Amino acid sequence: MKGNTIILDHLGGAEAAALMVNGKLHDLIIDSDAPRPGTVYRAIADKPVKGQGGMFLKTPDGSAFLRQIKGLAPGQEILVQVSGYAEPGKAIPVTQKLLFKSRYAIVTPDAPGLNISRSIRDDDLRDTLLEIAHEAMAKAAVEGMGLILRSSCADADADDITDDILAMTTLAETVLGDDGHGAEVLTEGDGPHILAWRDWTDPAEVVTDEGSFETHSVLDAIDAARSAQVDLGGGASMYVEETRAFVAVDVNTGNDASLAGGLKANLAAARALPTALRVRGLGGQIVMDLAPMPKKDRRSFESALRAALRTDTIETALVGWTPLGHMELQRKRARAPLPPETA
Repeated sequence: MKGNTIILDHLGGAEAAALMVNGKLHDLIIDSDAPRPGTVYRAIADKPVKGQGGMFLKTPDGSAFLRQIKGLAPGQEILVQVSGYAEPGKAIPVTQKLLFKSRYAIVTPDAPGLNISRSIRDDDLRDTLLEIAHEAMAKAAVEGMGLILRSSCADADADDITDDILAMTTLAETVLGDDGHGAEVLTEGDGPHILAWRDWTDPAEVVTDEGSFETHSVLDAIDAARSAQVDLGGGASMYVEETRAFVAVDVNTGNDASLAGGLKANLAAARALPTALRVRGLGGQIVMDLAPMPKKDRRSFESALRAALRTDTIETALVGWTPLGHMELQRKRARAPLPPETA
């Protein structure tokens, strides 16, 4: 099966969306019982955490944790947004920097300015999009809000972009104009089907029939993703396993014990890692135990890994090398973890 296919279905009773690229699972979003990223709360400051510069907050969904709390006092009400999924047993991660995000536009309260995605490089198109942005923001008549037009605007109709901007500014005004009291959910984050429409913007066939995960081999791909092993070709493989402390990635060369074989396996692992993490819903601290290779080849590996991460939709930072020669990364928990088995 060639090309991109977006399949919207359910997995174990939960809403789910899968992106298949040339017949292989490229991305997977599964709903969960946890608060969705993007959810906005009116929260109540609870207890500061000494030495960490943070504070626990009360929300309708349980305890949340906010960093950078200068000027915030216990008992104070504050608007915050869920920034990712919490680790098991930990508080919901939230931020004061609210973003209202859709397919074409991101509205940024308290961060004024009009910006166009850097991936749109055509000067004439950028000028056209800037005119659309100015006109839409003037029509919305909002103050103190910024706007980012996403890369998906490159092939979009002007009316669709304008409608998206107006919808997001209206939502932002509604949330920011809240005058209620007590802990409350003001707007819920997008579910998998909306996220697929919002973020998977490359041309694709869209399948919405019930049971399409089975008919389009998504279930088989998910079963394969539940295994820690990822085939890298040429006999090489890597194992991606979550522990309580971090995600461990072990790269093996198979029967090729040469230094050239080690570099080849490590480069393949760099290219495969973002997809392996996405479809498993893994994030947080990541430690890569690479196949043996000369230190002079580390730069080539880093370049390959950075190139792979640039095309990824989830924010991941390269932390660096450990004294033992492991590569450490820090990845946003933007996906719910892949459930262990289908219900």
